[in-house]
This record gives sequence, structure tokens and C-alpha cells, in this order.
Amino acid sequence: MGEPLKTAYVSDLACDTTITSVFLVAGKDVREKKDGGPYLSLVLADRTGQIEAKMWDGVAEVKDEFERDDFVKVRAQVVSYRDKPQLKIERLRMVAESEVSLADYLPTTAANVDEMWSELQARIAAFANPHLKQLLTAIFGDPDLAGRYRRAPAAKALHHAFLGGLLEHVTSLCRLAELVLQNYPFVDRDLLISGILLHDLGKIEELSYERSFSYTTPGQLLGHMVLVLEILHKKLAALPDFPRPLQALLEHLIISHHGHYEFGSPKLPMFPEALLLHQLDDMDSKMQAMRNQLEAEAPAAAEWTSYNRSLERPLLRTAQWLGAKPAGAGGAE
Repeated sequence: MGEPLKTAYVSDLACDTTITSVFLVAGKDVREKKDGGPYLSLVLADRTGQIEAKMWDGVAEVKDEFERDDFVKVRAQVVSYRDKPQLKIERLRMVAESEVSLADYLPTTAANVDEMWSELQARIAAFANPHLKQLLTAIFGDPDLAGRYRRAPAAKALHHAFLGGLLEHVTSLCRLAELVLQNYPFVDRDLLISGILLHDLGKIEELSYERSFSYTTPGQLLGHMVLVLEILHKKLAALPDFPRPLQALLEHLIISHHGHYEFGSPKLPMFPEALLLHQLDDMDSKMQAMRNQLEAEAPAAAEWTSYNRSLERPLLRTAQWLGAKPAGAGGAE
């Protein structure tokens, strides 16, 4: 391949420098300057994050040569705009997929996928309910479903938005559930774990995650709750002895896990396992969203992050806050 194309990552970009590197085009918009000429407004990405980029000159020659999800090599100045790094592109050309390593461009879980998958299989193997054990074994023993489940993100952007994110999210929920079940022995473990494993299964079809994270057409039209019900019903068709009342509980776990009508749940959680699934899912997704925000803006000396739209608040960096206190402050005299 010759000289390596990927020489700078988004997370390493420092203002007042000039870089030449390859990025994935996560967003593309051709806009009009005040003089009537075109300029490019781009969002460029790699596995470490995204950065806004503008190209003001020479746009007519390159604007039709690439689209969203293509790879481009750019020479650009890293400038500061509204206290954030931005690229001012001087030169740009499209790069063929054969010239890049896809692992450089999509964020991936830092956890061990094989270990998480072994945990999932061990939990199913430990089920006492034979019907749930048979169903979950059939679903996660399907090579196609299993392969996509191991690779899929849990969301497009809000939480666990990286390859392997769905499996990491589900693993986290299972571990939380096993702790919480110690306090609530009346909760059916097999039913709760089944709900955890199934609730976001539709994400494997709702999201596209080959080049960048986006919604598929079925995902846009139906959403992951409907898509997982389709998968569930296909597997249940091969299990004619599966109890219909138990099927209804699984379906309710899936369609109520967002917890509120305004968040997309057609039903509110109506039994303990459903309520617990919602609460654990909500907690894990929000904690991951906080982690994402804090890490994305680190290192930073400011005590507060920028406004987080999904959480509807800025976040306090407690280390900076505590470090800013004078010695002895905070206690009564």
C-alpha cells in the first residue's frame, strides 16, 4: 500500500497544526457561500470520534466525487471554532476501501467479545425453565443471529454506540440483574434474563453498521421492538409446545422496556420483571451516556461539560470541582 494513509486520529488532533490523513465521511452537505459559490460542510470520523470540517476553496472539482460513508484523504489545518477543534480542508480526494483498514474507522468495544458471549451462553444453560431455555438456545444458537448480535452497536449515538456495544450493554444488564435479584427473590430470574437478552435483539436489523452507524429502512419504518417480535415469532413457530401465556410475558417485556409512552413504549411495565428490566436498561444507558460525554471532552479543565441533549443537562466533572476547592474547604468550622 505504500505510505500509511491513516496517520492522525480525531482524538489526537490539536489546534494550530496541519494534518494529512484519511477519514470516513459521516456527514456531507454542499452549501452556498455569500458569493454564491459552493462550500463543503462535512463530519469526518474514525474509531476515536468525529470532527466537523469545512472546505471553502476548490469545492466544485471534488464535491461530486464522494458521498457519505466514503473514505477521503484530506490535508487540513486544525483550527478552533466555538472552543472545539475543526478542520479547514485545503485538499481532498476519495480513497478506495481497499486502501484502508476498516478497524481504524468504527469504534469497537474494549471488552472481550468471546468472554461476553461465553457469559451469555452460560446464563442460558443455567435456566431452570425448560421452555425459555429451549427458545433462547434456538435464538442464540442461530449462527446468523449470533454473528450479528456479537457485532451490533446498542444504539446509533446515545449509548454503547460502537461495534460490540449491544453485547456489552446486555452483559452489563445481566450482571446488574444478578446483583439486584439478591434483594428481590420474588423476581423470576429466567424470565428477567430472557427479557434482557431479547429486548434489543431487533437492533441487529434496525441499525446499519458496516461503514458508519445509521438506521436501515426497516429500522426507520418499524423500529427494533417490532423487528425483535418478528424474530421471536419465527423461532416460536418451530416450538409448537411453547406456552402462550409465557410468550405473552416475553412480548410484554420487549414492548414495555422503554418504560413510558413518550419514550416509545406502547405499554407500561405491568409486572415485576418488566419494571426491573426497564429500570436497569434506563440506568445502564444513562450511565454509559454520561461516560461517553465525560470521555469525549477529556482532558478539560472546566468543571462542567457542554450540554448533553439526550440527558438534557450538562455534567459536572467532580474531580475538577473537588480539585478546585481550597484546602480545608467544605467543612464547618
